[in-house]
Amino acid sequence: MQGSANLNIMIKAARKAGRSLVKDFREVENLQVSMKGAGDFVSRADIAAEKILKDELLGARPTYGWLGEEGGGQAGEDPTRRWIVDPLDGTTNFLHGLPHWAISVALEHKGKIVAGVVFDPAKDEMFYAEKGSGAWLNDSRRLRVSGRSRMIEAIFATGVPFAAKRTLPATLKDLARLMPECAGVRRWGAASLDLAYVAAGRYDGYWERELQIWDLAAGALIASEAGALVEGVRDDQDPYETGAILCANGHLFDHFAKVIREA
Repeated sequence: MQGSANLNIMIKAARKAGRSLVKDFREVENLQVSMKGAGDFVSRADIAAEKILKDELLGARPTYGWLGEEGGGQAGEDPTRRWIVDPLDGTTNFLHGLPHWAISVALEHKGKIVAGVVFDPAKDEMFYAEKGSGAWLNDSRRLRVSGRSRMIEAIFATGVPFAAKRTLPATLKDLARLMPECAGVRRWGAASLDLAYVAAGRYDGYWERELQIWDLAAGALIASEAGALVEGVRDDQDPYETGAILCANGHLFDHFAKVIREA
């Protein structure tokens, strides 16, 4: 797909940060890791990737605002536009040598996500979308959600809360209700890729609580542009505000939502 200038800037920045992360990933045993919080690690690689993304994105669009997982937020001269960035989604996978992690970059305009990029450097998969223009993988593959319509044939993804997160009991109850009705549940540890995989039809649906906006902004747009329905875990929630998201293809959404919302 021929994207806008902003989308091309996002893709270029993600690829540059990806090269840095891949280099560090090859030497993961030597990374110096510090504790950022309970079960939540930050590495030199993570911070270096965010610096690359910030330099590239704000270098190209210096008036835009910024919100990054590691560096926090800053207002821009243009109050209507903001980059929302997770430089390394799946940090725990990265630090354990598991090749399933991603860079997530979203562009917000007047409070709405209008472009998103989720780049998986380990597999060289670039998922991207612009509002109203569909979702794409790498240079030319148009993404569409799966056509599965039977729950018993569907695979869903989630994130099981760790350590001190408060939503573990609710998630365990979700699993107890959902697993007897479906073909399986996966927990791969990178929310942005879970959403991108729904867009690609690899998963049929996804839900999770306690996310941050940088975890889901790009992926939710990509899934939506591929035909997924995206709502809050509760039907009165805004996933971008609450961090609680439920996403599935249109055939399964109502049944899936009913199971998750049953509590």
